[in-house]
Parts: sequence; C-alpha cells; structure tokens
Amino acid sequence: MPQLPYPFTRHTTRRRLLGLGQWLLAGAVLPQAPRAFASVPEARSLSFHHTHTGERLALVYALNDQFVPEALFSLNHFLRDHYSGAIGSMDPQLFNLLHLVRQELGTQQPFEVISGYRSPATNDTLRSTRGGGVAKHSLHMVGKAIDVRLPGVPLTELRDAALSLRQGGVGFYPSEQFVHLDTGPVRRW
Repeated sequence: MPQLPYPFTRHTTRRRLLGLGQWLLAGAVLPQAPRAFASVPEARSLSFHHTHTGERLALVYALNDQFVPEALFSLNHFLRDHYSGAIGSMDPQLFNLLHLVRQELGTQQPFEVISGYRSPATNDTLRSTRGGGVAKHSLHMVGKAIDVRLPGVPLTELRDAALSLRQGGVGFYPSEQFVHLDTGPVRRW
C-alpha cells in the first residue's frame, strides 16, 4: 500500500490537499489507490460503472471538509452526457448524497450509472422521444441529478435509503431499473 506523503489532521491545509493531486488521480486509474486513503480521516470515496460507456471509476472525492478538485474534474468527465459527449459541472453535494446512500445501505458496491449530466439539446431530444418521461427543466442539465442502481441492492431499498436522508429529490423507476437522485428540493415520485 502506498505511503501518504505527509500526515493528515483536522487542520490539513488546502495547499497540502491540492498537493495530493497525483495521488488522487491515481485513484481513477489504480484500483488499490482508493483503499490507500481508507485510513485517512474523513476521506470520502465513490466508485462507478457507467452502463452506456462501459467505463469504470473509483476515487476519493473529498478529504476532511474539502472537495478534491482533480477528483471533481474526473467525475465531471465520467458523468458527461453519453449521447453528445458534452461535459457539465456536477454538484459536489450530489457525491456526498451518493456517499451517504452507500453508508446507509452498508455497501461498497460501485454505483451503476444510467445518466449523469445531460445537455439541454439531449434533454429536448429525449423529451420528444420518450413520451413525457423527461422533465423540461431537468436537474440533469445543471449537474444536480443522477440515475443509478446498486448491484445486489433491491431498487426499493436504494429508494428508501435515499428518501430517509431527506437530501433532495428521489424518483423511483422500477420498470427502467433505476433510482433518480438529485440535490434539488426534497420530494419524491
């Protein structure tokens, strides 16, 4: 397991966090790197498999109370509009929500991503071809929504865990096999 270049405390400076960029980017490439940060206090990690692109990503996205800029960049790229390739800016609080959901469920399984960022053009196209199943002012267009499932976790349990957190919107789509999570107002459908 790689050694961290210096110890972390509750008062770790932003400069030190930014200096770890090479270590954190390794988390997107090396599967063992996120585990190396497991012992770092307040390290928050996520892992994903994108169902449309086939890509996988595992990384530490936050240390203590700071989001890691390099990790956010990687997440923005990973959650890009898979139809057009457009990259949006995802709300970092969405990653905290996903982290909390996994904690609530007691799993470390990677999220299977159905949809992350969606460009306005893609949203309009999907609205006109999906029979009304796509919101005109979708939070996907502003990086505040994601559609996911967790292998081995029933969709009802994923939905219920998200609802219990009361951190945003939760949509349940059993026939499409996903749960929509967003950082908008607390609501359900």
